[in-house]
Amino acid sequence: MADDAHDKQVEIWKVKKLVKSLTLARGNGTSMISLVIPPRDQISRVAKMLADEYGTASNIKSRVNRLSVLGAITSEHHRKFKLYNDYAGTQQRLKLYSRVPPHGLVVYCGTIMTDEGKERRVNIDFEPFKPINTSLYLCDNKFHTEALDELLEDDEKFGFIIMDGNGSLYGNTSTLQGNNRDVLHKFSVDLPKKHGRGGQSALRFARLRLEKRHNYVRKVAELAVQMFITADKPNVSGLVLAGSADFKSELQTSDMFDQRLARIVIKMVDVSYGGEIGFNQAIELSAETLGSVKLVQEKRLLQKFFDEISQDTGKYCFMVVDTLRALELGAVETLIVWENLDIDRIKLRNHAASEDRVLHLSKEQQAHEHYFHDSVSGVELEEIEKLPLVEWLANNYKSFGTTLEFITNRSQEGSQFCRGFGGIGGILRWRVDFLEIDMAEDTAGECT
Repeated sequence: MADDAHDKQVEIWKVKKLVKSLTLARGNGTSMISLVIPPRDQISRVAKMLADEYGTASNIKSRVNRLSVLGAITSEHHRKFKLYNDYAGTQQRLKLYSRVPPHGLVVYCGTIMTDEGKERRVNIDFEPFKPINTSLYLCDNKFHTEALDELLEDDEKFGFIIMDGNGSLYGNTSTLQGNNRDVLHKFSVDLPKKHGRGGQSALRFARLRLEKRHNYVRKVAELAVQMFITADKPNVSGLVLAGSADFKSELQTSDMFDQRLARIVIKMVDVSYGGEIGFNQAIELSAETLGSVKLVQEKRLLQKFFDEISQDTGKYCFMVVDTLRALELGAVETLIVWENLDIDRIKLRNHAASEDRVLHLSKEQQAHEHYFHDSVSGVELEEIEKLPLVEWLANNYKSFGTTLEFITNRSQEGSQFCRGFGGIGGILRWRVDFLEIDMAEDTAGECT
């Protein structure tokens, strides 16, 4: 089950990246086909629809548009598309499937314009990691990715009400992407404090205090309906009530608290603070109940990583060079990577020496020419492959016998990991002395 959760996390990241790249792509004319086939649909029906579309497209008066559309549908291109003949078109992609996969099928096919003004053929087909309940066929000058947003929606959402004597906060988070926690609403309140004034004033002040507390609880209950009830039913799977003193208990037992929400209260927690600090604390204290909330998992994972460092166990690595060394050794038990790590894996070829080398460079480093010339001969190196390091790791992490965990920089721990540790690191199975490895490599270099 843990492996399935890790795999799903990687799949979600891949879909996010795909959506981003497809959304930015643009074509020249209506040459870009977006096709989504839901589960239990028939490949034969879709193939017939495409054949009919091909017949219609053959009659398009504009020669450029006609060739673009026909090329996207069948891959039988005109001379200008002969460079891309080895790519299959939409119909050829469908022929790879005898039936629609259990989770449906997504196909994107077309000719896009690159940043350099050149045309490039794109053919993508995949089965989503969970069922996609949308049927779509569009031929446009852009790819339509709205259907993929359904895959990225959180499976479950949990609501939070943080309530103390200074005010209340309403928020929610989810099991898959709890790092995207949202503050829905918050307000402050000025309640009278208890005091020891004597005489007849004591009763009057006590009555006013109880009245204001009552009105405060009423307002919290009414706003809870606005925040967490949609179409006459709760829009969250569970509700956590948090706060100091007895306010949260008063809210739960109050007749003013909507019974539809009272039925889904899954936990009550005491927090030391109100507001957003109390919200974060409530998520942590609800960890066992909410189990898979991403924010809690992220904080726990990074805390384990920091503990290895503070205890000087040697069972940790960070920064690109040491992490890749540890991967090669098979020593990385858990690979931790910032999801927006801005480093590319670039493969360069030295034709003079008939050798290849791989560099891992940030965008800033790529602006310096000396990385792309041989340090001894000065020969210019040819770039034969370039891929974001995060994508390469997502495609290859299993071959190193590790699990891959994506983290964000939204939490305090995540921000510290990205700023201070290069956004990449790992928890190791055994101690690795990287200084000793450096010295061994230096000695080997001197011998050669």
